[in-house]
Amino acid sequence: MRIVALVPGKIGEQILFFPTLDDLQRVYPDAQIDVVVEPRAKAAYRVCKSVTDTIAFDFKDRNSLADWGNLIGLLRDREYDIAISPQQQSLPHLLLWLTGIPTRIGYKGKGSIFLTDPVPQKLQQSPAAKYHDLLQGLGINSPVPELNINVPSSDITWSEKEQKRLGINESGYVVFYDRPSPDHNSTYPIDSWRQIVQSLQEKQPNLPVVAIKDPENELFVKSMLAFFPDLKVTSPEDIGKLAATIAAANLLVCTDSAPMYLALAVQTYTVVLGETSIKSDRLMEVKSSTAKIADIAPQTVMQRIWGQS
Repeated sequence: MRIVALVPGKIGEQILFFPTLDDLQRVYPDAQIDVVVEPRAKAAYRVCKSVTDTIAFDFKDRNSLADWGNLIGLLRDREYDIAISPQQQSLPHLLLWLTGIPTRIGYKGKGSIFLTDPVPQKLQQSPAAKYHDLLQGLGINSPVPELNINVPSSDITWSEKEQKRLGINESGYVVFYDRPSPDHNSTYPIDSWRQIVQSLQEKQPNLPVVAIKDPENELFVKSMLAFFPDLKVTSPEDIGKLAATIAAANLLVCTDSAPMYLALAVQTYTVVLGETSIKSDRLMEVKSSTAKIADIAPQTVMQRIWGQS
């Protein structure tokens, strides 16, 4: 059996789709499960244990008819038995119909006439639960599995070596992450981050504080280093190494981003600035009364951190 899922969205959305893929693999252990994802999200499947192949397609690009035709041709050539799409637009459902895939599952609504097994969408549910409901089109009504990822052993080894390089001992460490956002309501000021890191270092001087650096937040980390020249910085080069870094931490402090979803998967306690759609007893939101996370006082964040630790 061959199954394909068309999953748009960033890395976070992909990780929340993992339980659905894992349940598919459980019910159909011999099936080949592939996904069609945006290029920016393809890296997420380094830590997914249930997917055989990833096909890159930029759903948000201004695709020509030739681009859509190429994707349809590719899906037809692979002769999939089942297709699943969490998208709610008519075009993806039409695309699936044109592929000739016998079983086509998606949400009821726009374009569901092109589906063989449309499923009602329950908007009040968590994203992972909404995705998992799609399996009802296959008669699968089991509870949503826990979010889980498969971190390669080589990435765990890398993380252990990185901790030694940073001089981190068995006491553990706190890791934090932020990145610039085009939405100013989702950006937390550098000065507020400075107060949080300073408070962490003063209250727990033997607990290292580590900044995660990637191509998206180099300027942020550079600004933090201007305040704290001895700040420990790590730069995991892929999502597996990032997951291993977060898994070994005592606590993650971050904005809504890929590290938050990875922390949820590896069960690392997390304090997230702002409100999310994720609910977990290991994730604590620090909400803003104005909907702007810049208005969250560093003291409020620290109260959550010390209440957590």
